[in-house]
Amino acid sequence: MRRRLVISYLLLMVLVLLALETPLAATLATRETDRVRADRLADASRFASLGGPALRGGGAGPLDGELAAYDDLYGIGAALVDRDGRTVTASVSWESGPGTAAALDTALAGQQFSAPDSVWPWVDGPVVVAVPVTDGGEVLGAVVTVTPPGNVRRTVASWWLLLAAIGLLAVLACVSTAFGLAGWVLRPVTELDAVTHEIAEGDGTARVRPRLGPPELRRLAASFNNMADVVSDVMDRQRAFVAHASHQLRNPLAALRLRVEELGPSLTDDDGRAEHRLALEETDRLATLLDALLTLARAERTENQRVSVDAAEVAASRVAAWLPLARHRSIDLRLDTVAAPAYARTVPTAIDQALDALIDNAVKFSDPGGEVTVAVRPADGGIALQVRDTGPGMTASQLGQATERFWRAPDVQNVDGAGLGLTIVAVLVDASDGRLTMRQGQPRGLVAELWFPSPDDPAAERGSGAGATGTDPAERVRSAAG
Repeated sequence: MRRRLVISYLLLMVLVLLALETPLAATLATRETDRVRADRLADASRFASLGGPALRGGGAGPLDGELAAYDDLYGIGAALVDRDGRTVTASVSWESGPGTAAALDTALAGQQFSAPDSVWPWVDGPVVVAVPVTDGGEVLGAVVTVTPPGNVRRTVASWWLLLAAIGLLAVLACVSTAFGLAGWVLRPVTELDAVTHEIAEGDGTARVRPRLGPPELRRLAASFNNMADVVSDVMDRQRAFVAHASHQLRNPLAALRLRVEELGPSLTDDDGRAEHRLALEETDRLATLLDALLTLARAERTENQRVSVDAAEVAASRVAAWLPLARHRSIDLRLDTVAAPAYARTVPTAIDQALDALIDNAVKFSDPGGEVTVAVRPADGGIALQVRDTGPGMTASQLGQATERFWRAPDVQNVDGAGLGLTIVAVLVDASDGRLTMRQGQPRGLVAELWFPSPDDPAAERGSGAGATGTDPAERVRSAAG
């Protein structure tokens, strides 16, 4: 927008300069031509006063020496002709041409002649002046001068160059002023754009300075700040409510579960014991749902704090932690990672919680005898973590809904879960400026891939996050499997 404003100001300035300087340039050319023509008319009139006796006496007389001296001093050709158009006397540089013929015809008719009206820098024609020689009202002949246009053209060109220089200085001043004015006008808009991006990236404290630019944009900045404060307050209240509600409901839920458990020994019939077992399962499911809501609220509250962690080390620890459950369900859980550290920059515990959710889903939905592989590789200037399984996978439409809150595939409604695992993963990855992609595996299963950016200086931040023990990740998994 700044460039468009500057171009608009510049075009307006150029149009104004053209409107002012074009007539001024033409006036200067005409004025310089008129000055030269007036001088030549005065000179020709003096020669005409000397030409009368010469034409009556039949000889050039003193006029011959006058024309020669005039030509030698100014380089201007001049000639005296009689009423029949014959040359009586002429200077050395005198040359007759189409322009002089028209001048002589006018002068011999008893009128003065001068041409052209204006000398332009690109025109080569001379300045021709003719004055009649009269005696008692009778035209005896004429005096003609031919002035080369070089000096006039140079003078006109000099004036035009001066006008162009003044115009260029005006344009430069206009551009400088336009940049300053456009910057002053657009500075609030630029800051508003930057603050909007900061808020979209998770910095809820970013605000626009209200004392920038014209009054209208100051009011816009103040209104935007008020709106951001209201939205931030509403979001904080919502997250706080979810967190507090989840936390406060855990205690009565735990007490309820204890009471339900105490009812078990008093139940004697099979139907009662079955209902008792279902009640316990529902309380466990509700507890899992509250824990997931609390985790989601904490993840969404995370601001732009970043830590550097060894993704390979974290992946090894999470695979080691899930190996017992995988063995219990006859799932082959493997780790495929690089030997060297693979540092990623994320919000705290993002990789831990994301891998826990993805491995949990992969183990939960894979059939006995299936395989789950966790891979860690450098990719695209960052670190990619991939979880592949051989379960039923998801359709293309289901993949588009997988990260929605409380969404679960229709065919797994009876499987334990709250439908918030992938939502939490997506929130943590987005807060870390990373990416979450999921696709169908070949020939079956699901492939979920996390990507996190690498830190600028991993060596300097090696101890700032998890994974600073120096243990080989593969060795840790082998130890856990043993």
